[in-house]
Amino acid sequence: MRALIIDDSRAIRLILTRLLTELGFETDQAENGADALEAVKHRGPFDLALVDWNMPEMNGYDFVVAVRQRPDCASMKLVMVTTESEMQRVIKALEAGADEYVMKPFTREILTEKLAILGIRQSAA
Repeated sequence: MRALIIDDSRAIRLILTRLLTELGFETDQAENGADALEAVKHRGPFDLALVDWNMPEMNGYDFVVAVRQRPDCASMKLVMVTTESEMQRVIKALEAGADEYVMKPFTREILTEKLAILGIRQSAA
């Protein structure tokens, strides 16, 4: 399975890349929603995207909205991974088309549990 990690923090991208690689994913990265849309256009669609909310150029919410307008991405699972913990933000993201919501800081267990809820089961590499 292929995953796209979208976060303006290089450290978070590396942590998520390592975690998903250990779970057997092939990963790609983007620093913001605009770069992520280009990745989807040229290398996608992906099976999964882990999306931060607050990023320059295009935030994660706008990325979710844009991806959900693309028929070729209908089966792509979108998980918000963000520090935004306000219930209105969670609801807004889910209504826009995010499949799950993970709040930072997160653990490997929390992330794998969310993936399992989405029916994504990867074996350890």
